[in-house]
Amino acid sequence: MDHAGLTSHSLEASPETSAIQARGVGVYRAGRWILKDVDWTVPAGACVAVLGPNGCGKSTLTRVVSGYLWPTEGTVSVLGEAFGEVDLHELREDLRLVQPTGLAEPDPEMSALDIAATGAFGTVGLYREATPEIRREAERLLATVGLRSVMQTPYQNLSSGERIRCLMARAMVRKPRLLLLDEPTSGLDLLAREQVLATIQSLHDQDDPPTVVLITHHLEELPPAVSRVLVLQDGRVAAQGEPGEVLRSDLLSEVYQCPLEVVRSEGRYYSRVSPGAWASLLASDEG
Repeated sequence: MDHAGLTSHSLEASPETSAIQARGVGVYRAGRWILKDVDWTVPAGACVAVLGPNGCGKSTLTRVVSGYLWPTEGTVSVLGEAFGEVDLHELREDLRLVQPTGLAEPDPEMSALDIAATGAFGTVGLYREATPEIRREAERLLATVGLRSVMQTPYQNLSSGERIRCLMARAMVRKPRLLLLDEPTSGLDLLAREQVLATIQSLHDQDDPPTVVLITHHLEELPPAVSRVLVLQDGRVAAQGEPGEVLRSDLLSEVYQCPLEVVRSEGRYYSRVSPGAWASLLASDEG
């Protein structure tokens, strides 16, 4: 079944009115296409999600959009700037990539407040004295993400969920126009996951919110703020559009190669797999 036709007419938006616009993007590595023929538009100020199973190309697309991986083919515009015509270092001043495990980990002995304050300088450590204005903004953002009581706690003593929320506060200190969240709830327990999702929702509910792109495997990790979903399968676009259009049982059963039922409740989506299907899943794996 081909779901690629499930796309929105907003694909015709110009780069100037979009936070992200990708056309025909492909990434070829090690003898195979990791991404192929990806057309994707993200409206400015929207909260959107990129969804799909392991190995479908989600993280690769994130690296392309953040300017850390050059596509083999296609064109990319981010925040109205075309790749190849813009200084990517300057462009990254307006976007932030948050990952549970980044390329450079914060100093474990720094306090949550100091780590949040480093967001003003784009450094891992706090090499310059933060101004009172920066510290007040860092305090405000830590309170926004529910970390008021642990501002002076060393990073190493924070829980996994508290660490990712601290990094989200850090990312927001300079008020980025684009916030990329690459599997921010990975490895978290139920409470920590819900706290992270509540944080995403609270950031989106602020005045003049940044464009937020959430990359995830699971439907349960989409907050109600998500207005558009891009579903990837084997590096290609399986579907994209409003959640109600693409988060369907038939489509996602095919994408995840698993018979599942999609349930919606209070603006959120959940997937259910009947235990009666387990035997067939093991049989198909053996085959």
